[in-house]
Amino acid sequence: MVRQLRPRTSRPSYAVMAGLTFGSEDENENSKPGPSSIAVLEDEVDSESDFAPEDDTRSQDAEGEPDDEEDEIQDDAEAEEDEDFADDNIVVEQPKALARKTSARTLKVKQPSAKAQGKTKAKNEDTIPTPQIGPPAAKRQNYALPAPSVHHRHRAVPLYSRDGRVERLLSRPQLFQQPSSTLTNPQTENSKISDRVNKSWGYNIGPGPLWDLAEDRAWFKEAITTGPDVDTEAKRRPRVYADVQLRNGWEILSTGDAAPYLPTDDVTTEEGNLQPPPAVPCYFGSIKKGQTRQDVSMFESFPMTKYYDEAKSHVFDAGAPVWGLDWCPIHVDDRQARGFKQYLAVGPFPSHSHSPDIGQKVSRPSYACIQIWSLSQPRKQGKSRAKAPSVSASATLGEMKCEMVLCIDSGPAYELKWCPLPSHNLFDDSSTNKKLGLLAGTFEDGSFSVFVVPEPSQMESGKNKQQPIFVKLPQPIVRIELEDAACWAFDWANSEVITIGTTNGSILVYDIGSVVKAAAAGDQPTVTDLLPTHFLAIHQSAIRALGWIKAPPTSSSGAPRVDLDPTVIASAGYDGMECLTDIREGRGAVMNRTRDVLNALAFSPFTGGPITLDHENTVKSYSASPSMLGRGHSLFEPQGPVWSVHASDYHPQLAIGSADGTCSTTNMLRSTRRGGSVPFFVYKIFQMDYNRNTKEYRMLDRFLPQESFDRPTATRASKTKKGAAEEPKIPASTGAWPREVGIHRVVWNNGNGLASSCLLAAGSASGLCRVDVLWGRWVRDKPPYGGVEGIRMEDVDPDAMEVDSEDEESD
Repeated sequence: MVRQLRPRTSRPSYAVMAGLTFGSEDENENSKPGPSSIAVLEDEVDSESDFAPEDDTRSQDAEGEPDDEEDEIQDDAEAEEDEDFADDNIVVEQPKALARKTSARTLKVKQPSAKAQGKTKAKNEDTIPTPQIGPPAAKRQNYALPAPSVHHRHRAVPLYSRDGRVERLLSRPQLFQQPSSTLTNPQTENSKISDRVNKSWGYNIGPGPLWDLAEDRAWFKEAITTGPDVDTEAKRRPRVYADVQLRNGWEILSTGDAAPYLPTDDVTTEEGNLQPPPAVPCYFGSIKKGQTRQDVSMFESFPMTKYYDEAKSHVFDAGAPVWGLDWCPIHVDDRQARGFKQYLAVGPFPSHSHSPDIGQKVSRPSYACIQIWSLSQPRKQGKSRAKAPSVSASATLGEMKCEMVLCIDSGPAYELKWCPLPSHNLFDDSSTNKKLGLLAGTFEDGSFSVFVVPEPSQMESGKNKQQPIFVKLPQPIVRIELEDAACWAFDWANSEVITIGTTNGSILVYDIGSVVKAAAAGDQPTVTDLLPTHFLAIHQSAIRALGWIKAPPTSSSGAPRVDLDPTVIASAGYDGMECLTDIREGRGAVMNRTRDVLNALAFSPFTGGPITLDHENTVKSYSASPSMLGRGHSLFEPQGPVWSVHASDYHPQLAIGSADGTCSTTNMLRSTRRGGSVPFFVYKIFQMDYNRNTKEYRMLDRFLPQESFDRPTATRASKTKKGAAEEPKIPASTGAWPREVGIHRVVWNNGNGLASSCLLAAGSASGLCRVDVLWGRWVRDKPPYGGVEGIRMEDVDPDAMEVDSEDEESD
């Protein structure tokens, strides 16, 4: 008997139940069992391959769409507003972001009007739009950043709002005079004052800060928050390590005994002895009037008023390429007793031909030196034969002098940084073996060391004042070494906690405060067995630069814990990655990635995040605020690779030193409004040039300000021009710079108050260093809001309504 198969019966279709079938109802009723007769139109989903050819429509959208993230934020916000006020004619379209990722067909459902419903009823039944069957197309999106407002333009978001008041200057300060100041509302008092101060900084058209708008935005956990006068600088930047004594075993060397520690010439004598470095032949002065050659010897300095009556800078020779440079902080109560003298630590290489290898350690002893230069009032001498303008300018600028040379055996310094809080002994203290402060650095022997620097004024007795004092330092108070890596970059969080970036990509955090205090006596041995509190493997290669995000952590209730140490570190390495690492999590988050070597990184409390590099040597500022995490904007694009960037605690002027020999500054809080009355200026302070044939240098200065160039914007503007296929006007540049012209280090004066915030020091590969006095000025010499009192709302209730008209901004 033949087996009978079970007859096929009709089964319910999910498409029929949902009403998503084609044709008339009769066709659906008479449909026979079998395969589904529904025509499924599958959308073409993008393979998301980077090598797949783009669709014509997508390529057109990509060219016509602006690349600026700010415009995308505004367009998305406007689209949301349109949806809220939509009428009955509903149009459902695919989002723009999804349309760029996929080529799926959009579904448009439009309700007809009442007049046309009767005429088109049958037609509409036959032309029901095709639905999308199945899961939606894949949408690849790595991250989603919030849009705080429709008109948001990357305004700087402060990370920490300090309670209390801050100091501001009442008159233009002088370098060697007591400044006059008063208390005022800080920038983070409320949103109104913050907006006014941010906008007002955009009206600065000078190379330096505005003296009447500068304020101290730094935060230290050591600040005294109880008692009287807690808002003054003496309480916000107290003196630390007062009990730490100078190490025993230091000695003063003669010039002959100190010669092995000093920079030398590349050529030796016939006997094989090293010679002192030759004088640097350099041309100074105006090119139009003819420059003058001057051979600058080691330890020689002179003011630029020698060539320009209006110059406000000093030039001195360290003898070899300079990599370490930093200003020594002096407590506010001790500055007048010292005559407002400033100290600058300079770390030169052993010779001009010295080239260190990354991660390659040298064995100790490796002789090197650290020079301590001072900027002070000129000594009173007899009648000068110089011109009257030069005499007055010299009295205002003072003089540079190498007062002391520290002889060490750790090799040349890669980076030098004083303890950020004053750690010196009082000038009127009668004790012996006084110290100037604690100086930390990373050296060629692979170590991180902290030295106790003696007071230069105590060593001057019985010595020739025309020559520096050579002091052989004993072992450092703290020395940190690793077996498998060398210490390369570091930064102070405060006076106790440091972070070190190594040549194998690891970040180490040490608490050296308790160790330094325990070894306060001068006869204590060097601490070498200190263990890190955190050891994090973040980068895949050497960490070239890193810095703390100096903002206090918050409690569970959201209140800032100002008594704790910061916890976030920004780092940049040779692997092209820029990371933000929270030491509480134990891992790093990639903030940006480039195909270049990243040599510089700095934190600015005014921008609320790190300043580092991007593609094509672009200097870019990123935000570390949770509401704007990872976003940023480009500041400017130098003509060469950047060696160093530095930001101040008192103002938003950024200093940049690049390989093309330029030292430049720019305003990080410039107006973000496009087409505004204030251009985006970049100020070239000076530029070094070198002649390979004659082996001579020249220093060029007094440049006109240049408008910041944005390569992506210029390229996009050239493509959108109708009927013209012209190339963007990109400034001419070359990649062939001699290494002798590079500006290796730039640093603002961060520890000596508002009056000294205008001092900018720069060290070059030629050994010539320069200190400039830079102040800014208001556009048209007119501050907005009627003056600084109106900017900081000193005479107005901060909760009052702010009146900010467009006419006031245009003025």
